[in-house]
Amino acid sequence: MHPFRWLSLRQLLTLPYVALVLGLAVVLGLLSYRTGRDAVDELSERLLAETVGRIARAVDQQLEGSRRVLDIAFPAGEPAPDEIEPALEGLRMRFWLATSVHRELNNYAYYGDEQGRFFGLWRDGVDSAELRLRLRGEGPRTLFRFEGPRGLLHDSMPEAKVFDPRLRPWYQAAKARPGDGWSPIYIDFRTQELVTTRTRSVPGPDGQMRGVVATDVSLRQLSEFVQSLQPSANGVAFVVEPNGDLIATSRGVHLQRDTDGSAKRLNAAAAQDALLSMTYAHVKALIDEVGEGAATRSTRIDGPDGASVQVASARLRDNAGLDWIIAVAVPRSDFLHRVTANLYQSLALALLAALAVVGVGWISLGVVSRDLRAIAVAARQIGDGHFDTPLTIDRHDEIGDLAQSFATMRHKLSTDRLTGLANREATIRRISDRIEQHRRDSDTQPFALLFLDVDGFKKVNDHYGHGAGDQVLRELANRMAASVREGDLVARWAGDEFLIVLDGIGQVELARRISDQLEARLSEPIDAARDAQVGVSIGVALYPRDGDDVPSLIQQADADMYRRKRRS
Repeated sequence: MHPFRWLSLRQLLTLPYVALVLGLAVVLGLLSYRTGRDAVDELSERLLAETVGRIARAVDQQLEGSRRVLDIAFPAGEPAPDEIEPALEGLRMRFWLATSVHRELNNYAYYGDEQGRFFGLWRDGVDSAELRLRLRGEGPRTLFRFEGPRGLLHDSMPEAKVFDPRLRPWYQAAKARPGDGWSPIYIDFRTQELVTTRTRSVPGPDGQMRGVVATDVSLRQLSEFVQSLQPSANGVAFVVEPNGDLIATSRGVHLQRDTDGSAKRLNAAAAQDALLSMTYAHVKALIDEVGEGAATRSTRIDGPDGASVQVASARLRDNAGLDWIIAVAVPRSDFLHRVTANLYQSLALALLAALAVVGVGWISLGVVSRDLRAIAVAARQIGDGHFDTPLTIDRHDEIGDLAQSFATMRHKLSTDRLTGLANREATIRRISDRIEQHRRDSDTQPFALLFLDVDGFKKVNDHYGHGAGDQVLRELANRMAASVREGDLVARWAGDEFLIVLDGIGQVELARRISDQLEARLSEPIDAARDAQVGVSIGVALYPRDGDDVPSLIQQADADMYRRKRRS
């Protein structure tokens, strides 16, 4: 007996086709889900690695200025003074300049010697400071107020407690480690924030250690930066010492109040945040297993609820003894929830399409699969460094949100946040692609690389503040972009340095003429710093005449810029 004889003719002709359509819809949905999952997995790994890199750059910005502070306070070859009092004016001027470099982070620089003498300059304003002196190596320090680097000392006030620099942890740390070093992180009793001290031993004329110069580095801004990060709805990012003591975390706190009201550091291993403590345990075990290395590592672990968690981590070390760990952990479901939701939506649409118009469901699933594949391809392209990969997905659902988030992330990865120009990574990739095109396609078209350095920019920051400095950079960036052709590239290289790639320029005379016009245009007064003389120095390199790779071209243009700067 025929197994389907109890079905009507309409049912017999309809149900198998509907079942086939639904089966295909399920298969297509699963394939789309798999494609989207692979794309999101690859994208999430890149995103977490980039987040670790952002934190690492923030750490570098927080700590790198301290080295320059010590360089200015005691330049290379400057011996420790036999007595502080005869050298007082010179010390005041150098330490004033040193604390002007990064006043928000390094506003206190000080020096102690083997006889117990002490000199410290604490900046509490643009033109005001406090001088802390212990000239005879005994008794308490004396505090003086003064205005400007050469201002008269007034409001003399001795401290109540005796201060001997030789007994302080920073001095002991410098004696134990010649050269540059870091003190253990401690909690500042005034601000109740984490602070570390960079130290450097200062030799006398005989080369033997005579004293120690140091500057405090507040970690408050680093903590605020990490707190501002939101890896995902349930993710966490943190910076920690190898022993587990937290330095900063994106959720929760890294300090807690003791019963007596004092602040105490939290240890990641004992944190109430289960994801944080499990991530730290995994990263610490990984570091103990593989040993040294600062490369970012991506792994997966089982989270507190047994779900898969994506983890990226890196170990930061320097030649001054810094040893920190950066980690970012995000439950894998946070990245996949949109893809999962899209799968359910696709199946629902397929069912409705089978009951109404089967073709509509088929087209919908085809569009979904195509868009997810497009995101996956774009993710792989960006993973290979091609930031200009096109992604034209015009949707208003979860896939559209994912595509928009992807486009926003791609834009941030390739754009300098302050000026809106191309950033360093995107510029390197653009020039590399141009060189590769020249080699691969036998392209005979040369190009010129201009290296621009802003003259007088430090004076703008010193006299008008960093806000005015940022306005100057933005105005200069706008002028550069308006002064070149549509196909040329204008990029911010670093700080007050910019690059311009002029396609089709193969004659040095033409490149020089363009650079002279740019210098004149960029030297026009700027409202944000009208009283300051701001200009640019421009160096030129031609491809392939001056180099056949990115580093050599930039090095040649940079050297040419400095030659022109010296001649001017």
